[in-house]
Amino acid sequence: MSLPDHPAFEGHFPGRPILPAVVLLAEALAAIESATGRAPHDWTLANAKFLAPVSPGTPLTFSHAATASGGMRFEVHSPAGIVAHGVLAPRGAS
Repeated sequence: MSLPDHPAFEGHFPGRPILPAVVLLAEALAAIESATGRAPHDWTLANAKFLAPVSPGTPLTFSHAATASGGMRFEVHSPAGIVAHGVLAPRGAS
């Protein structure tokens, strides 16, 4: 997946556009929803790390795997490596 024309690039940041973290999270949630049928509002973000900026035109891939506790680990990859990773917990889980 590549988001070269995403409108978030226009204002984030002028002169050196990068994809905002919230867009990476939204795309990860969309990929998980597509694969599992669980809607984004079914999850809470337990943790996330953003390791590298994503420039316009950077191809991205998303991977995810269930955790033993019913959560979901996710990673966002670019050709240079992992740009973000995190864990989602089922909403309402303690």
